[in-house]
Amino acid sequence: MSEKLRVGITHGDVNGVGYEVILKAFEDPTMLDFCIPIVYGSPKVAAYHRKAIDCTTNFTIINNASEAQKQKLNVLTCVDDEVKVELGKPTEEAGKAALDALERALADYREGLIDVLVTAPINKHTIQAENFHFPGHTEYIQERVGDGQKALMILMKDELRVALVTGHVSVGEIASTITKELIQEKLTIFEKSLRQDFGIGKPRIAVLALNPHAGDEGLIGKEEQEVIIPAMAELKEKGMFCYGPYPADGFFGSEQYTKFDGILAMYHDQGLAPFKALAMEEGVNYTAGLPIVRTSPAHGTAYDIAGKGVASEASMRHAIYTALDVYRCRLADAEAHRNPLKKQYHEKRDDSHKLKLDEE
Repeated sequence: MSEKLRVGITHGDVNGVGYEVILKAFEDPTMLDFCIPIVYGSPKVAAYHRKAIDCTTNFTIINNASEAQKQKLNVLTCVDDEVKVELGKPTEEAGKAALDALERALADYREGLIDVLVTAPINKHTIQAENFHFPGHTEYIQERVGDGQKALMILMKDELRVALVTGHVSVGEIASTITKELIQEKLTIFEKSLRQDFGIGKPRIAVLALNPHAGDEGLIGKEEQEVIIPAMAELKEKGMFCYGPYPADGFFGSEQYTKFDGILAMYHDQGLAPFKALAMEEGVNYTAGLPIVRTSPAHGTAYDIAGKGVASEASMRHAIYTALDVYRCRLADAEAHRNPLKKQYHEKRDDSHKLKLDEE
């Protein structure tokens, strides 16, 4: 628990703000007291961005994660140094560089060379390739290192944690995608993550409705009555504390979200629009449900401000902090449950107590 964790950081789209927020995050040398950072990318591109934003952050160049030094920002060469940087522009060359860094980082994770992964933003279109046909980081990482487990996207800042039933799904497909089984799957992953990754003993989860006004008892839509409520009812019977479904507008507008440990939204913008309005600056995207601990800033490539030196590093810094916290929380949870006590006779649901009375 006291050892410094090795944080793999992929550089993302080289034409966006990835390097800027990474370099700015480690401009404060105290960040190096908490971890050993390894940036997967290109030293030449890192130097280009450093000059563009007039940043003073120093880094050391390595060719293998095993060479990473303590108290240094390590940049691991895994991308062609001649990659052309065109600030603010989406290009196939930048997409390939983003994928090369991600593949190397995941390979090193499988080899045990890094403990957690933090990903800088990518362009979901330019990164598409023969071996990348996914709508985003989350789905790709799930396939590569998920070991058959399902991922859950959680956007978080402090006590505000918003998870999604459907992620990168078109609006026209949302209603048909949401099923009782999918809601139960996401709620189960969410509740487990809140317990193991955040140390919440008995999480309280709010579930948002799909339709306006929660369907108005079927007048606007029947998904609440036919899908969402039955899904929640079965999990409640098993002991889960889930509540709702709540109309999304009133739920956030009245600050009901402050009363829960987690919020499950039905679709991407329903959860992320209010979240980013409340917590864009320091928000973190956390991929729950997988063996790997992976986080990223809540913002995108921000092409419009790339290279101008005005991007905030707060979200990247919090993504790193969150990855470290979740990893250690998992260790603590595993240690706490390593040798569970055998159930005493009075904890078992049988007639042991009657037998004892008969003996007396």
